[in-house]
Amino acid sequence: MATTVTGEFIDNLLAVRYETLPAEAIELCKQVVLDGLAVIHAGSTEPEGVGRLVTAYVRQLGGTPRSSVITGGFKTTMENAAFANGTMAHALDFDNTSYPTNHPMSPTLPAILAIAEDNGMSGQKVIEALATAFEVQARFRIAATGLVTGVGFHKPSTVGMFGATAAAAKSLDLNRQQTLMAFGLAGSRACSLSINTGTMTKSSHSGHGARMGVECGVLASMGWTASADVFGPKGFFDTFMPGNSRPELLSQGFAAPLRMLDPGIGFKPFPSNGFTQRPIDGALRLRKENNLRPEQIDHVEIVFPPFEYVNRPQPRSGLDGKFSVQYTTLIALLDGEVTVESFTSERLNAPDVKALLPKVKFTVDENIPFDKITMHVDINVWLKDGTHLFKRVDKLLGWPGNPLTREQRLQKFHSCTRRVLSDKASDRVLELVEGLENLADVREIMDIVRGSPH
Repeated sequence: MATTVTGEFIDNLLAVRYETLPAEAIELCKQVVLDGLAVIHAGSTEPEGVGRLVTAYVRQLGGTPRSSVITGGFKTTMENAAFANGTMAHALDFDNTSYPTNHPMSPTLPAILAIAEDNGMSGQKVIEALATAFEVQARFRIAATGLVTGVGFHKPSTVGMFGATAAAAKSLDLNRQQTLMAFGLAGSRACSLSINTGTMTKSSHSGHGARMGVECGVLASMGWTASADVFGPKGFFDTFMPGNSRPELLSQGFAAPLRMLDPGIGFKPFPSNGFTQRPIDGALRLRKENNLRPEQIDHVEIVFPPFEYVNRPQPRSGLDGKFSVQYTTLIALLDGEVTVESFTSERLNAPDVKALLPKVKFTVDENIPFDKITMHVDINVWLKDGTHLFKRVDKLLGWPGNPLTREQRLQKFHSCTRRVLSDKASDRVLELVEGLENLADVREIMDIVRGSPH
């Protein structure tokens, strides 16, 4: 049988094995699981109600109790659990990021955990599936040159859904033919529109990607058929981005090295869009270094590369505020912190925000590269006495080269999980995940994070 672009890609992803993963990748996967569980817990408490609504929706669906809805206190089908947990993983936009721009955890870890709990998978198997899922998404992101950040298709239900399908293939031990069928089916499941950014629907893109990944894997394991060359002629790329893709890049350089190691992945310090992280970091540093008090501020200017996606001078809600450079920068200056509570509609509509938000200007500088790694932002704050404060932020906090310390990562983990779990339970999850490669069965983790029935 002639080699196809899809067949070569499938051979590469099936060749990933825990035994051949570098030690750095194993450690990074554990950090991803820890961060992922943290943001799912926090996502269940998202102020506008994303976690509450998706949990209630999945609860009313019922289904054979096989996999846990995290913090929900109940089990449901693998597919439903993956949907709920994936949606909560992205509810706060607190999930990790990669390059080219993507959210690699939120559509994939929930799919893996749903299958792992039902099948009693080992920690090593979870790590193998996660590393594979991240590499698949990275290769797909490189090949999909027409997938533009901030417009058109949103990545978690396209790139992420293929990553979840790869994770399901590894978790369910699919053979080559079954994996080809799973990806062929996945090609007909890809969707999600960036126009829904700032609404609850955006977070459901990760949930949809996770759910469809599990479904594609399960159906393929049962004998479901699909195209065996979904990435070949007249397939996914030709349909979704004709003339603007390079499918051959799916396999070129696959896992040599793993993209999660080079260029790496980032962990967010703040629960908002990735392109708001630099302005927040700069504003917080300006405030601290100058002992700045909110009542001193007259007006603010943020100088940014050309990217209208985050130019939102008047967010519609606290949820929409996550994608507003104006709002996130102002909150950092006013409060000296940016937390889950920063994105309630009550905070958005508070008198101090209403008074100053119109005085926060978003200025585009065409000379700043719009590139997550090489870009910079400038923060200018003018005080009422005429003083001009300035901060340029080059390095992205939480990204390789400027990573979060272990202490910072654990602070984030506990601040998220302890919104729902007891200190004892949170500490036990930390202990289990940090020793994940030695865990014979991940069900103990899921028994804790599922929470009590309510």
